[in-house]
Amino acid sequence: MQWISCSSQAQARAARSSKNNGITRTVTNKVEVKQMPGRIVRTKTAERVSELLGSREGRKHLSEYGWAQGMPIVMTVSTESVNDVMGLVSMHGRSVLVAMLDPRTDELKFLYVATPNPALETVGCEKDSTPISDLFERAELQGLVTFRSKYWECSTVTHPVPVFHGAPEVKSYAQHFNS
Repeated sequence: MQWISCSSQAQARAARSSKNNGITRTVTNKVEVKQMPGRIVRTKTAERVSELLGSREGRKHLSEYGWAQGMPIVMTVSTESVNDVMGLVSMHGRSVLVAMLDPRTDELKFLYVATPNPALETVGCEKDSTPISDLFERAELQGLVTFRSKYWECSTVTHPVPVFHGAPEVKSYAQHFNS
């Protein structure tokens, strides 16, 4: 079973009553979305994540950067606080992917966030005013980033998952005659 967390109240409201593709999801008090037959989350980020996970190439791409079947994916928006997002990450108690749509490029971006580890050097906490988009940018520039949420005693590491660009659409034999 796959759990998808929504970090904003707007995403949670949208998740409560949406339908698409015969899959149902219900929202718990923890603002998690549970996959069940008949409904699906309708946020743009959730739709894009579902499309990516629905393709063999998308799953292969994510698995090359640490994703595994059943791994939690936390959805966020670029302006959400790093600490708020990591609060949702903490609820899972394991490594997760954090998904965000880049507001400038509309690209679906992911961060792989490992569990906090006492073996890492303890760094200062992220400020409450730091948006998650800043962590995405640091990870894209530096590769592997050590950081700490205010909820954690230990630091953790994160790395970006390169943006997935599917194979270009190829015309079928019949489409060559229809154009």
